[in-house]
Amino acid sequence: MGQTSKIHARRGIVLLAVVFSVVCNASEPARTYENGYGIVLRLGGELSESLPAKFGNLIDPQAIALQPQESPVVTPIATTEDNRVVRQVALSAGFIDLVNHICHARAVDNIQPGFFDRYIKNLVQGTGGDVLQPPSIVDSRYWTAHVINDQMSYFNQMIGFMMAINLAHHYLGHYAKYSSKMIGPGDKLAPINNFLTPAEWDVSVRAAAVDSLNCALATDGSRALFDAIDKMPNRPAWAAYIIPANVDIKKLNQQLTHYEEEFFKGRLQ
Repeated sequence: MGQTSKIHARRGIVLLAVVFSVVCNASEPARTYENGYGIVLRLGGELSESLPAKFGNLIDPQAIALQPQESPVVTPIATTEDNRVVRQVALSAGFIDLVNHICHARAVDNIQPGFFDRYIKNLVQGTGGDVLQPPSIVDSRYWTAHVINDQMSYFNQMIGFMMAINLAHHYLGHYAKYSSKMIGPGDKLAPINNFLTPAEWDVSVRAAAVDSLNCALATDGSRALFDAIDKMPNRPAWAAYIIPANVDIKKLNQQLTHYEEEFFKGRLQ
């Protein structure tokens, strides 16, 4: 992508610290999510390494690049270094923060049914422009070891699947096909989902499911993320980085459940 690709500044960005969500009020201690860039980096490496060599060799050994912006972004990117193409998946600090909060709401829903639906409603109402500040979850009942263990499990599954599907856009040729169209005003990358055909999306979902399941990442987290978007009456702009606008999410989640069942029967490779 020439000069435009340099905006990612991948080596320098990696050194940046992720700003995690801090939740506090007068009666509660400050709390932070432990899920951050270190976990994302490890999961990205595992997902890349689990691919067949013909695919994995296309991905840079450092498969994930951090971008510091607050708006939620996850996208395939490529830079050129030493006359070679460096293919990665970029995630913004805002996307990691969003996933942490959605996973926490989903974990709380296990002990308080209906919490997830209410949280997503508040999340949408609080979204404005490119900047997203997910509502804080403060009540100490929702920060027990049991709830946070569930939150961390959903996080791994959710963010793992999103990295896997964007890795797939590299080795399936989608990024190479659409990268020139993805450059928007101010060199901002438009979501690749704006350009994928239904068939390209479907094959990417299947590939990501296989890659994720090979890394022991169940589909519960990804289905929760898609379900959250399905509950939004008016999708915010950042949702396009996660899923194309015309996808039937209920059918998608049924397909993911089917893929998981087939995988454990040895029928999905």
